[in-house]
Amino acid sequence: MVINIIIFAFFSIIFIYVSWPYLRKFSSRGFYRFFVFESILILILINSKYWFENPFSLFQILSWILLSVSVILVITAVYNLHKKGAPVKGIETTTKLVDRAVYKYIRHPMYASLFYLCWGSFLKNISILGAMLTFGVTILLGLIAKIEEKENIEKFGDSYLDYMKKSKRLLPFVY
Repeated sequence: MVINIIIFAFFSIIFIYVSWPYLRKFSSRGFYRFFVFESILILILINSKYWFENPFSLFQILSWILLSVSVILVITAVYNLHKKGAPVKGIETTTKLVDRAVYKYIRHPMYASLFYLCWGSFLKNISILGAMLTFGVTILLGLIAKIEEKENIEKFGDSYLDYMKKSKRLLPFVY
């Protein structure tokens, strides 16, 4: 229990440091992203003792599949943003629209990665608190994606609007 509090405090300090410029801007995606990070951290910590329990149960298998997809998505997304997005500094400052690889199917693979991380963590031990956190994160990720889409329409114009018609927001072929 004490170790979880230490881990929570450590990562919360990092999240606050990274999110500080956005925490006073309620309309920014960074504001809501901070709460997504915190909620997923809490979910991981409350379920940490269940991560390797009953390894062949249906929920554990589904959980590991979702967690694996999460890792693959974030690695692929970051790689493609660096390679094709021509970022000025950091991956949030791309100068070219990336619509290849994973971006061909979903516009926000890093948010999708957080979605899969959250749901995979939730399936480790289903609880009321875990369900509340998971549904909250799911709603916030949808909101964050909409905010970013408005920014991208301003940045990339009609090419982004065309891209939106060809891809899904977070889940390939679904949403």
